[in-house]
Amino acid sequence: MTHDIYPLGLKVAGRLVVVVGGGPVAVRRVRSLVEAGARVRLVAPHTVLAESGIPVASATLEPTDGPGPAEVEWVRRDYRSGDLDGAWLVHTATGSTEIDRQVSDDAERARVFCVTAGDASVGSAWVPAVARTTLTDDAEVTVSVTAGRDPRRSRAIRDAVAAALQSGALPLRRRRPRSVTEPVETPNGRVWLVGGGPGDTGLITARGRTVLAQADVVVIDRLGPRALLHELSSDVEVIDVGKTSGNHPVPQHEINALLIQHALAGRDVVRLKGGDPYVLGRGGEELAACRAAGIEVEVVPGVTSAVSVPAAAGIPVTHRGVARGFSVLTGHDGAAEVPGGADHTLVLLMGVTHLADTAEALVTADRPADTPAAVVEDGYGARQRVTVGTLGNIAERAAAVGVRPPAVIVVGNVVRLSPAWAEQAR
Repeated sequence: MTHDIYPLGLKVAGRLVVVVGGGPVAVRRVRSLVEAGARVRLVAPHTVLAESGIPVASATLEPTDGPGPAEVEWVRRDYRSGDLDGAWLVHTATGSTEIDRQVSDDAERARVFCVTAGDASVGSAWVPAVARTTLTDDAEVTVSVTAGRDPRRSRAIRDAVAAALQSGALPLRRRRPRSVTEPVETPNGRVWLVGGGPGDTGLITARGRTVLAQADVVVIDRLGPRALLHELSSDVEVIDVGKTSGNHPVPQHEINALLIQHALAGRDVVRLKGGDPYVLGRGGEELAACRAAGIEVEVVPGVTSAVSVPAAAGIPVTHRGVARGFSVLTGHDGAAEVPGGADHTLVLLMGVTHLADTAEALVTADRPADTPAAVVEDGYGARQRVTVGTLGNIAERAAAVGVRPPAVIVVGNVVRLSPAWAEQAR
């Protein structure tokens, strides 16, 4: 099967490109060329360059030696043969079939490739629909789409590819060693502290998916979105450092050392955590340790379970006329010292083990024993369950149904908004 297009990327930086025409299509071409570093000569009696915000380096009636890199020289008249002298590439978008044909013919005689916006069949080159993304190693992925001279179809395919690039659904990991022009010493890798959300794979951010798709090593918590691990290449090293209540097989200082060790070996490391790495997730300690070792770190925020898991149970942490604020704390540290009554929501993480003691300590004059409380287990997970009660009986009810971690505890009048509360009332 033969093809009438030979796909090719052009490096136009510092090279003269002529654009004929001054309307919106031509100006879009000018913008792209300027961004690519080309020297651009625009030939047109009138143009909307000023409205587009693209600066004009010079305006003449005859071509000069050419503009500088990433500059625009405007030749303020109709096109003439000879305007293509010295050009590496030509774009014509005048709206006139006759003029576009003349430009194309002149380009053919000069052996210069020509893109014609009005009639693609006249030109010798085509502009594809382009999707770009910059990866974690600063490399740029560029995907160009041509679809049988159907620009709308090209753009639709381009948009689908761009979405897949942003979501991390495509294989984005570096496959070749770094260029021989880089320093001989092995450059450090980087570390990403990624919040994976409350566990459902659809609730990790697009940025989180993108960096995960480029990781050489993934260090994962017990509550991270583990289903995403099945999408990784078989040669990605996965290190499980999950903790349960009272069982920390990999202490925090060893987790910090793992991140540093692999990054110093030139690997890109994703520390995949549940929720958000900065909400009771010790992400700040990992950030400080990596920076002290000279490792570049980026924090990718996540959807914190402190807000999302109550929402999964129909409990807003704030609600007009019910609660104007909320506090998030661990269920085993300082709960009794939190001020506020039932109109200030308390969200307790890691609190199942000490629930009875915590509930008793939370009872105050402003927060009586009949203050509503809820325990939401495995938010967004397969065994999600909501147990509701009051501070006076929530521990007894949780024990009766066998509540177990992971679970989020919510205390305050907002619990009354939950469907589970309404069901209990019935």
